[in-house]
Amino acid sequence: MLTLEIILFVAAILFGIVWYWKESKGNGIYRFFNKLMNSKELQMKETETKGFVYGQPFLLRLVFVAVLFLIGILVVRFLIPIDIATISAFASMIVGTLIGTYIAGGIFKSAAVIDEHSDSLEDLVQNTIEKGKDLIEDLRSDNKEEVKKAEEKEPEAPKKSARDRLKDKGYL
Repeated sequence: MLTLEIILFVAAILFGIVWYWKESKGNGIYRFFNKLMNSKELQMKETETKGFVYGQPFLLRLVFVAVLFLIGILVVRFLIPIDIATISAFASMIVGTLIGTYIAGGIFKSAAVIDEHSDSLEDLVQNTIEKGKDLIEDLRSDNKEEVKKAEEKEPEAPKKSARDRLKDKGYL
């Protein structure tokens, strides 16, 4: 039974991603229910893109996903008399779908940010590459200069020992 729950969980994640993507393209079903449920003054405007999961806060997403799966499980229970739809499968499908919607939201947001900043990202990468090249050249030139300085240093005259200095002063 655990294998079935894992399969349902992964399928629910994929379902959540597809559901979020579909609602980001158009929210006709949500708009239809909005027109049915609300008066003319309370209906959403044509420019709003909110859907059942797209653009909704966590609690409303949870409610819509739970209601959808509750209806689905009730239909399955009436069609197939076998007890496949257990509470653990129901919970894993809800959690998987919610995770899928957030994964899709993250993908869409990151794609939008990358598209928005693609020119500046390209410049940033070029600047980083140039700075890296400059740093490598500086390190190479510093090493060469240190080697040259070490070679140019004249060896110091050997210092006299303490005995020799005392002899020079006449103490020994």
